[in-house]
Amino acid sequence: MSDARDGRADDARTVGGEESDGSTSGDRLVGRGIDRREDAELLTGRATYTDDISSDAAHLAFVRSSVGHGRIESIDASEAEEMGGVLGVYAWADLDASPSPGVLPIRTESLDCEVPGHPVLARERVRYEGQPVAAVVAEDRYVARDAVEAVDVEYESLPAVVDPAEATADGAPTLYETAPDNVALDAELGDAAATEEAFSAADRVVELELVNNRLIASALEPRAALARYDADTERFTVEMTSQSPHGHRGKLAETLGVSESRVRVIVPRVGGGFGHKGHHHPGEAMAAWCARELGRPVKWTATRSENYREGAHARDHRTSAELAVDDDGTVRGLRVDTRAAVGGYGLGGGASMPGWYGRLLSSQYRIPAIHCRTRAVFTNTAPVHSYRGAGRPEAIYVTERLMDAAADELGVDPVGLRRRNLIAPEEFPYETAVGASYDSGDYETALDEVLDAIGYDELRERAGEPGDDGRYRGVSVACFTESTGGGFERGVVRVRRDGSVAVYAGTHSHGQGHETTYAQLVADELGVPYDDVEVVEGDTDDTPDGTGTFGSRSTVTGGSAVVESARDVLRAARGVAADRLGVDAADVVSEAGEFRVVGRPERSVSFADAARAAETTDDGASEKGEGDGVAFEASTRYEPDGTAYAFGTHAALVAVDGETGAVEIERYVAVDDCGERVNPTIVEGQVHGGVAQGIGQARSEGAAYDDDGRLLTDSMLSYALPRATSLPDIETRATVTPSPRNPIGAKGIGEAGTIAAPPTVVNAVVDALSPFGIEHVDMPLTEENVLDAIRTAEDEV
Repeated sequence: MSDARDGRADDARTVGGEESDGSTSGDRLVGRGIDRREDAELLTGRATYTDDISSDAAHLAFVRSSVGHGRIESIDASEAEEMGGVLGVYAWADLDASPSPGVLPIRTESLDCEVPGHPVLARERVRYEGQPVAAVVAEDRYVARDAVEAVDVEYESLPAVVDPAEATADGAPTLYETAPDNVALDAELGDAAATEEAFSAADRVVELELVNNRLIASALEPRAALARYDADTERFTVEMTSQSPHGHRGKLAETLGVSESRVRVIVPRVGGGFGHKGHHHPGEAMAAWCARELGRPVKWTATRSENYREGAHARDHRTSAELAVDDDGTVRGLRVDTRAAVGGYGLGGGASMPGWYGRLLSSQYRIPAIHCRTRAVFTNTAPVHSYRGAGRPEAIYVTERLMDAAADELGVDPVGLRRRNLIAPEEFPYETAVGASYDSGDYETALDEVLDAIGYDELRERAGEPGDDGRYRGVSVACFTESTGGGFERGVVRVRRDGSVAVYAGTHSHGQGHETTYAQLVADELGVPYDDVEVVEGDTDDTPDGTGTFGSRSTVTGGSAVVESARDVLRAARGVAADRLGVDAADVVSEAGEFRVVGRPERSVSFADAARAAETTDDGASEKGEGDGVAFEASTRYEPDGTAYAFGTHAALVAVDGETGAVEIERYVAVDDCGERVNPTIVEGQVHGGVAQGIGQARSEGAAYDDDGRLLTDSMLSYALPRATSLPDIETRATVTPSPRNPIGAKGIGEAGTIAAPPTVVNAVVDALSPFGIEHVDMPLTEENVLDAIRTAEDEV
């Protein structure tokens, strides 16, 4: 790969702390903490979101299942249909009679059973509370919601199961006849025989039973769509909240039964995604179906409670984990058996898939033998989809809890145990026992940085004794790796004849700052002013294809795509400049927006002059005619040479009140390495946001169902999101180890905080509780859960 960086240890460097402002020398924009150009519009309320788009649209609302598992006996919509302003009431029979399949597709080729897709409206049976059963379209949203209340649905209730471990037990209620044990997928990673040998040879085996609590994505903006259908062209236009415009185009087309060319997806501003706006859901598909059925625009905007009941849930793992370790601290093997809930309909999220989960179990350590069994399990709960981290937080939580448990078993410092087993810089690229290929890293430098920042040695000396305030303090670290990038991305760079530049990308920013970072990258490549670069995302008619923004991939893959296109454009412009200068292109160099003859710098042509002079096609970039105002254009479908693995180490100091169970995070330090940082300020913002969400999982969040499958945490009154008052100041530092696998040396950063924070906080709390003999407490670490652990430990003494 051209211009890829050598990711060895001597290329790593440490930045951050109070002495660094993140700037770089010279005129380069990459590496500077430039203010996000998106923020003025967002902060002043001038941004347009899907529900802000005005039109003559009718409004869609759903009748949702009130039971967790049941058969639909009857649907009586007569009262709703007679209400003034109601345009239509639809059930599965209406979808079934239409040309559209009406089903959200499931790729079953990788599963162990044949199961149907998720019907847009339930057919015969509901498998989770909140599943759409009928749809109402009315002149305004208030009439639509009133009409929903007038639809009467009768159910035959069926037994429900909500726990993924209980769902695989003998006699558990079955969701699908083709999966009698409720297991959609039973997969293994690693060498079981080699792992068994490692465990047999080890001095000790440390075991933990772990629960990774179920979460609910809680973006500021609920999902929404405005769909139009043009009967003359037979084409749908859907404006919607999305992290993956092209992905949604394809899935909408499949659900509607049309070709992708018949669907245009436009995505305005998106108020947060976190994964659940990257997946296909019934609301957007039903809005499009209704638009064709009624011949007018149809808008749908989810309520907050709808988003909680059906939008997307996450995590929800039950894991038995074992670590084989020698008395000198050498880790010999890791064995993991996980049952991961997928909800009533599978499989939208990577968290339950071995490739996203099991391949990260090695974390930063040399673990020669790993075996992971993962069972993806149907439960009578909302579908589980990808949520910020998608499998990586679950994997790192397992490994980092085991490392602390092993240190406690051996009676050694948990940092020393980690240090003994860290992969050394000279070992990269490093192949783990479960098939991950790490590109570059300097793990010990990041570890040392976080220990120095938090004052670890001094804190350890005071551990185990109550402070002057009577509270017990604990300190911890957690190391992690994160697979980032992956897949392909499309980047288009178009230069107008006035020298200004438009960049089109298949990704879509919903808080990542692409309009800023992509402009920095392209401005540097072309040597043009930053303000002359416009970045456009979110319209499938603008770019032929794309993958989207999720999985910490946009800078790595999307940024590389626009950089490669910019380089193609630069080659074409150099050719035009060479013609004007009367020399070969090989004799022309570009610098700061000027093309100069080698050895004769006084002879030059500006980039803008080259754009005005462009006439022919040269070197892979098209040069359009004078009439359309475009001088150069290049399009790149970029796919990296391999995965870029970000990494870091986080540390926390906590105080626990032994009388109340209250936990306070007194300090939190994050040291992250995402390779070359295009914009350090944006990197820092991503870390802050991720850590806040990770602390939310560790401290307070947890979706809860009753035994009948009814969601108990269906609003922000009952689902405990982290508040500003519960979050500490988050101290950030960084090391920089470029990736050799993409042209900008970048690694992703968007999910680092959600991966590192849960084990960091849990490790610290368990350390604080060590005087009570407590070895583990499951998340969330609410006052009730912590106090219950303390009382239980006291009763056992």
